[in-house]
Amino acid sequence: MAERDYYEVLGVSRDASQDEIKKAYRKKAMKYHPDRNKDDPNAEEKFKEAAEAFDVLKDPNKRARYDQFGHSGLHSGGFQEQNFHDINVEDIFSRFSDIFGSDIFGGDIFGGGARTRSRGRRSAGITGDDMKIRLNLSLEEIAYGVEKTLKVKKYIECDECHGTGAKTDEDFMTCPTCNGMGEIRQVSRTMFGQFVNVQPCPNCHGEGRIIKNKCSKCGGQGRIRGEETVRVKIPAGVREGNYITLRGQGNAGVRGGDAGNLIVMIEEKPHDEFVRKDDDIYYDLHISIPDAILGTEVKVPTLKNNATLKIEPGTQPGKLLRMRGKGIQKLNSNQVGDQYIRVNVHIPQDLSEEEKIHIEALRDSENFKANKKKGTKKDFFSKIKDVFT
Repeated sequence: MAERDYYEVLGVSRDASQDEIKKAYRKKAMKYHPDRNKDDPNAEEKFKEAAEAFDVLKDPNKRARYDQFGHSGLHSGGFQEQNFHDINVEDIFSRFSDIFGSDIFGGDIFGGGARTRSRGRRSAGITGDDMKIRLNLSLEEIAYGVEKTLKVKKYIECDECHGTGAKTDEDFMTCPTCNGMGEIRQVSRTMFGQFVNVQPCPNCHGEGRIIKNKCSKCGGQGRIRGEETVRVKIPAGVREGNYITLRGQGNAGVRGGDAGNLIVMIEEKPHDEFVRKDDDIYYDLHISIPDAILGTEVKVPTLKNNATLKIEPGTQPGKLLRMRGKGIQKLNSNQVGDQYIRVNVHIPQDLSEEEKIHIEALRDSENFKANKKKGTKKDFFSKIKDVFT
């Protein structure tokens, strides 16, 4: 089977949270369970494909490598991804039993109770919100990559209760509504069998316990407003609108819940001298009429330093000169764009009398008449040098 995009397999966006990924996988697993699709020979493969996608996207390290390098990143750098298409359905249930909660894939729903699963406990707390910040980068930083240190104001773990929300560890009690399970189960029977609808407990919000005596500093939230320093490495070649997700660097969760993500949105600062087009940059060079006619060497800026550029004799206004490899490195590649020099010839407006005499002497020259066929280089340059020397 061809390798499909894991986000596409689960039907989630590339910035989906862990909760969204879990819910999406659970939905896919329910839909393509083999016992539920006995007449569909492709159901088991789709079921295993969803399991493989979830196995990667639930793991921050695997997900980061997949986001950057795709499927090839999961078979390099010490990673050796398991092929879920070669293992049986029972092993998949055993591996991800905590995702399905109770015996959702056992009992009457698929007949006979052949697949009774152990109940997975819910994790404590509520996941924190994601955050977005904008990072302005210069063209030089974009061209070569940069590491930035950011100060982020956000919710951080309460240092008084260490994120629990309670005064002491003894200040918790089992939720009387769900009896510590963190969920409410409703059973319905249909002609297709028994279905179990599982929802988070409305009293404890899925935690299975409630606080008797709340922390005085955070009011039972387990988090307070604060500031943290975050380092983010920006690869070369990013552009306006790109973003980098720092997992677990967003707002702290409530009462020990997982922290949200910090999403760094890339913005480009306008440059004083260069204009970017994809991975190439453009620079306007202004030279005099004599330099355009006779040729010269000039110093031009690049994104790294100054470089010497040769102007050939007879260079026309508007001509583009290329400096290879002086542009921006392509994102996730060793290829580098070019720098283009657009030649502009300066036409003076205020001339002295002596300058006017020199220019007037050229007015009737055949080489200075517009739309004239080119003469020999010897005749052309000899006349110019006689006037300007």
